[in-house]
Amino acid sequence: MRKAIVHLKKSDPALSRVIERVGPYRIQFREPDFQTLTRSIVYQQLSGKVASVIFGRLVECVPGGALTPRAILKLTPERMRAAGLSGQKTAYIRDLAARTKSGEVNFAEFAVLSDEDVIERLTRVKGIGVWTAQMFLMFALRRTNVLPAGDLGVRSAVRKIYQLEALPHPREVEKLAERWHPYCSVAAWYLWRSLDNAGEI
Repeated sequence: MRKAIVHLKKSDPALSRVIERVGPYRIQFREPDFQTLTRSIVYQQLSGKVASVIFGRLVECVPGGALTPRAILKLTPERMRAAGLSGQKTAYIRDLAARTKSGEVNFAEFAVLSDEDVIERLTRVKGIGVWTAQMFLMFALRRTNVLPAGDLGVRSAVRKIYQLEALPHPREVEKLAERWHPYCSVAAWYLWRSLDNAGEI
């Protein structure tokens, strides 16, 4: 990532100061698989602590703790809700499981698809929006040029480091980020870290 850091520091003095303050790039990746995306759905709109407990309970519901489409579909919705999932998230995870089992969602092929195509495939699943797909691209597929311009943490950090009066619109973030290409994922990670929030999927 040395090339990315050098590029970002040269192209953006404000971001350069953040990089100096935060230190080495230490993003924590996850496997680009069904379990990671299921975890991401569980974590939506919940604190990390609460989501971690619920996810742990869901893992305990399946044989060997392996979250697979088949294992999820063998659970009843009632059993999943008993683990702490809402009815809505239960439906989302079951939809992901069904689409993965049928082959409509094929994790093996994501490695060769463009970012746009991965987002298009994933957002067909109930409960998976663009933000969740972007997090999967960054933290699981390890794509280096993903810009979650609508992310509140990214917008808050941009407001802070550029000393803006108001929270920037996603389009403003995209404009500022033109200088970060092709390393927007790295820039986003540093922005999260500047708020002491490393991102989570």
